[in-house]
Amino acid sequence: MNTPVISATGLWTPAESVSNEELVASFNAWADKWNREHAADIEAGTVEAKTHSSVEFIEKASGIKSRFVVNKSGIVDPDTMRPDIPERSNEEISVLAEIAVNAARMALETAGRDPKDVDAVLCAASNMQRGYPAMAVEIQDALGVEGFGFDMNVACSSATFGIQTGADFVRSGSAKSVLMVNPEICSGHLNFTDRDSHFIFGDVATAVLIENEDIAPAAHWKILGTSLKTQFSNNIRNNFGFLNRCAPDGIGAEDKLFVQEGRKVFKEVVPMVARMILAELDRLDLDAPHLRRMWLHQANANMNRLIASKVLGREATADESPTVLDTYANTSSAGSIIAFHKHSADMQAGDKGLICSFGAGYSAGTVFVEKAA
Repeated sequence: MNTPVISATGLWTPAESVSNEELVASFNAWADKWNREHAADIEAGTVEAKTHSSVEFIEKASGIKSRFVVNKSGIVDPDTMRPDIPERSNEEISVLAEIAVNAARMALETAGRDPKDVDAVLCAASNMQRGYPAMAVEIQDALGVEGFGFDMNVACSSATFGIQTGADFVRSGSAKSVLMVNPEICSGHLNFTDRDSHFIFGDVATAVLIENEDIAPAAHWKILGTSLKTQFSNNIRNNFGFLNRCAPDGIGAEDKLFVQEGRKVFKEVVPMVARMILAELDRLDLDAPHLRRMWLHQANANMNRLIASKVLGREATADESPTVLDTYANTSSAGSIIAFHKHSADMQAGDKGLICSFGAGYSAGTVFVEKAA
């Protein structure tokens, strides 16, 4: 039987970053301007004044201190409040494909793999640049990969769903080498004028190479088991699409960007994910002490702390549940892969760990791994 493993990972990080201080200054300047423009309505009581954001509020609510972005100038400009990413011609590589290729090349180089050795490309991400042609096919073409590619979107859980999909291709014999990429330009769907969420997301691209064990490099990760779960919820939503474009005057545009009911999400997702992890541990005949490390979805520090404590029965140490949230912010599907990429080199042969993601849908995925060498 074919045995799928993780051969390598790749990470591309934008050159620019925005600190909480810069983001707050931009938001507060925009809020002051908005309040001046709507002073009469505020005085009449027909609309509420915009309140200031603060560094303290952001860090307490999320644990985020800064975020990497593909364009900084538009985000911190109070007159723009969105990334300025010029459209490219159809003859140029798209922005999303370009950053995915950067991450993919790192993974391929780490594994010593030529693109022509890869059989399939999966582009698994929350924020696709277009409907079609598939982003994966463009990435496949840019890399020079033969075979096939397709896109998949399960919001923040796209990477773990993509790992299981790639692993299933290897198990079935449909492919021996699958490249799964997660290009996330999350700043493009974020409402930077919403005080409750303007700080949440950052941009990045990650890649995971999933292969049959017989061709994998010695320093690979055995995939012990995967599990996936979805449960419909409106508590995290983005309505943008070609059937419901924003009105020309911007009215009704807010729900075409990221919106969420944060408290409801926290209350409902934390126990769901903890139960899922514990059930998969039981299925694999493992228990919490077997876990050397957990690379959890990087959405909210408080959520991760509580999930880890429910799994371990105690508070997790920074070594057991590392974070990249403070510097990368929430990068949707890429978050747990960044954590795995940056905090796995010290693992020893036989050490076991968990890659876990959760998000809109609701969706959740777990990938239990063991260091082979």
